Amino acid sequence: MAVQEARQGPDTGAHAGGCTCGDCPHGAREGHRRAVAAFLSRRDEFAAGQGLPAAVAHSVSASRQWVSEELTQSAELVAERGRAEGQAWLARLWLRTTYTVWAAVLALLLAQSLTAVGAGWSDARTAGLLAALAVAGALTAASWFHRARGGALAPVIGEDNRLSTSRAVAAAWVLLVAYAVLVLAGRLASASSPRERDALISGLALARGAGMVTVLAVVCGIAVLVRRVVGLRVLGQRLQKVRAHRPRAADLLTDDSGRGAFADIQYVVISGVAVVFAAVRLARRPDQLPDLPWGLAVVVLVSAATYLAGKYAEGGRPVILSVVRSREAGDLDAPIRTGDDIEIRGAGFVPPGAQTADRLSRMVVRIGTVHVHVPLVPVTGGFSNPADALLTVPVPADVEPGRVEVQVVTAAGVETNRCTIDVTD
Repeated sequence: MAVQEARQGPDTGAHAGGCTCGDCPHGAREGHRRAVAAFLSRRDEFAAGQGLPAAVAHSVSASRQWVSEELTQSAELVAERGRAEGQAWLARLWLRTTYTVWAAVLALLLAQSLTAVGAGWSDARTAGLLAALAVAGALTAASWFHRARGGALAPVIGEDNRLSTSRAVAAAWVLLVAYAVLVLAGRLASASSPRERDALISGLALARGAGMVTVLAVVCGIAVLVRRVVGLRVLGQRLQKVRAHRPRAADLLTDDSGRGAFADIQYVVISGVAVVFAAVRLARRPDQLPDLPWGLAVVVLVSAATYLAGKYAEGGRPVILSVVRSREAGDLDAPIRTGDDIEIRGAGFVPPGAQTADRLSRMVVRIGTVHVHVPLVPVTGGFSNPADALLTVPVPADVEPGRVEVQVVTAAGVETNRCTIDVTD
C-alpha cells in the first residue's frame, strides 16, 4: 500500500506541502509516516494470525518464515523512508537554527533596552550587542556551509547521527567564552583613556578567569576523549553502536535506546546552570572574564568526571550463555536434530537503538558453516523474537550432524562468543 501511494504521489500534483511521494523534503515526512502506519498494521495483522496464504498456513515453520520475510521487506521500506525523512529534516534544520540564533540576538537587544530605561545606554551594552551580532553572523555562515548536515548543530552531531552530549556542553562553554572575549574587545576598542584600557586588559588576567579557563579546558578535552573512547570501544567490539535516522534533542539526556541516562542528565543540568551563572557574572561585570567561583568550577569538574566514567562503563559485548532445544508443551525430551528450533540464551543480542524491525532483521546466527537469519515473530505491539536475552532459530538441514559451534552476529556487526552443541540425525 505504501509503495502504491509513493508511486501515485507524483501523479497527484507538484511537490508541494501535501506531497506524499517521499522523493522531496516536503513529502519525506508524510511518506515515512504512511510507511510506518502500513507496517504496524501489517505486523498486528500477522500477530493476530491473519493474512497468511493457504500454502503456508498448514506449517508452523513455513508460516513463520513467510511472515518474517514479509515483515523484513516492509521494514526495509520503512527504513528507506526514515532515511529520506532524516535527510530532509537535516536540510531544513539549518534555517531553524539560524532563526533561533537571531531570535536570541533580538531577545538580548530587548533585554538591554528594558534594563537601559533609567540607567541609560552604556558602552558595555553596545559592546555586548556588537559581540552578539558577530557571534550570530559566524553561526549563520557556519549554518549555510553545513546546511546539509544540520546547520549550526553540525559540529555537535556525532558519527552515529545523534546529538553528542559532550560536544554540546563544550560548544556552550566555547560560545560563552568567545562572546565574553568579544565584549572585552569591543569595550577596549571604544575605551578612550589609557587607564580604562589597562583595566580591560587586566580583566583577561588568568587570576580572574582561572575557574572559567579550567572548566573550558576540561569540557573540551572530555569532548575529544569521549569520541576516542567510543571509537576504540566500538572497534574492539566492547560497545555496540547503530546509526540513528536523525538527531533529536532528547539525545542530550538519553542513551541510544531512548532511556534517560543519569550521567548525561547530570552533566547537562550542572553545566547549564554553570553557564547561566557565568553569563550573569559577565552581564554584571562586563569589564573582565566571568570569574567562575572555584566551588562551582569543582562541581562542574566532578560532573564531567562522572559523565566520562559513565562512558567507560556503558555497553558491553553480547554473550551466549547457553543453547538448548526449544520445546513445545507436550513434546518429548530429545537431543537437537536438524529441523528443530533452538533457544540461544544470553545478553546483549539487541543493541541499544536497534529495536526497529529493519535492524532486528539483520541479526544472524552461525550454526557451523550455515548462516541463519533470525526470524521475526510478531506480537501485538512488537516482536517476541528476537529479544535481547533470547533468540529462537531453526537448525537448517544443511547443518552436518556432530559437534557444531553457534555464534550470534548482532545488528551492529558485533560477534558473540562461540557455544558448542551436538546435532544428531
